[in-house]
Amino acid sequence: MDELVSIILPMYNDEKFIKEAVSSVLSQTYENWEMIIIDDASTENSLEIIEDFASNDSRIRVFSFDKNKGLSEARNKAIEEAGGKYIAFLDSDDLWLPEKLERQIDFMKENNLPFNYSSYFLIDSLGDDIGKFITKRSLTYKDILKTCSIGMLTVVYDAEKIGKRPFELVHMREDYLLWLSIVKELKVVYGILEPLAKYRVRGRSVSSNKLKAAAKQWRVYRDHLGYSFVRSLYYFVHYAFFGIKKHYLSFIRLNANKITRTR
Repeated sequence: MDELVSIILPMYNDEKFIKEAVSSVLSQTYENWEMIIIDDASTENSLEIIEDFASNDSRIRVFSFDKNKGLSEARNKAIEEAGGKYIAFLDSDDLWLPEKLERQIDFMKENNLPFNYSSYFLIDSLGDDIGKFITKRSLTYKDILKTCSIGMLTVVYDAEKIGKRPFELVHMREDYLLWLSIVKELKVVYGILEPLAKYRVRGRSVSSNKLKAAAKQWRVYRDHLGYSFVRSLYYFVHYAFFGIKKHYLSFIRLNANKITRTR
């Protein structure tokens, strides 16, 4: 029998997208999974939507915080509750393709891997395709210091081999810090080049959000990793270059798609 996969899904006020996210899990060809949804004190109808799903499928487990605690604490609560051999992640506005889990679990078994990720498509708020992000077949610690090619929505890891890995409550690139710690330990991790998920690019301010992300990335190098100014600058220049290439192009595609629809 296939081993159990625990799917970690935090949620806060995402009634517009949560049905699609959950439905993409229900459509998986790999069926031995549990989905642990943590409602981070939503103030609209998200909780009612997922409770309706849970009432019809015992594989869906729902927990709710009384007050908003943020993504890391929500994910950590779900990881604590997880009983699967494998841990996988999905955010409430993203989607999986039907064969995602099956492809990744088979790949991990065939190659005896404790950690896996994949490429993914980019979609806009309406669900229309606007591009794709192709990751690298293998990544080292130095690789992801320069740019993170690991999408949260694509990660699967073997909790029996590397243990349950909670996110740090530092409010600065928590997912990135977790991938850094895992890759540093494993030396090299391997991915699938085929896109197996869909990441939703929502209408956000490119200037303000990217500047905030850049500031947090700098703090990772200087404060969390304790790198010197020169070493931090070296990696930050790489981060900025790859970040502009990745996110600016997706922004152009997103707005080009909007213009096309208005014609």
